Amino acid sequence: MTRLTGPLMPCQPLTITLSDTDQQVLEKLANRRSTSQQIAQRARIVLQAALGQNNAEIARMLDISIKMVRQWRRRWVETSEQSVTVMERLQDSSRSGAPLKFTLEQQVECMAMACRDPMEYGRPISHWSAHELASELIKQGIMEQISPRQVGRWLAEAELKPHQSRYWLFPPVRPRV
Repeated sequence: MTRLTGPLMPCQPLTITLSDTDQQVLEKLANRRSTSQQIAQRARIVLQAALGQNNAEIARMLDISIKMVRQWRRRWVETSEQSVTVMERLQDSSRSGAPLKFTLEQQVECMAMACRDPMEYGRPISHWSAHELASELIKQGIMEQISPRQVGRWLAEAELKPHQSRYWLFPPVRPRV
């Protein structure tokens, strides 16, 4: 059983004071149709907080969670001492994660190879498969390793079909009538 000591008082929300410039920028972001919904929502949170509304009132008004209101109020206050723009303050913070395994250049090399004839690389096949492409990319030293599945995903994403490339690169010549 946990014991509480001291008076039970609700947490006071962080106070937000806006400069005239920040107020104008936030209002534009909140009302402009071209602003992404996330940014507009965050701008509304900050504007309502600056009016003195508490987190629960803002959450009810904007139909969002109190946790979200609390988070953006806290982020706004934390970034107030930094020299960043209003838009930068409303952006998602960077997230950790594994670095990309493949560069854009490597992806482009893969696509370019998929559009070429496999015979140019000494492959006795009529068209590329994901497995053959992956093998050739490694052989050419473009990548240290890559799975055929990854190559297949790239081809599907780019809507490239190597087995049809010969047709669209070299369409059949039709005699003129």
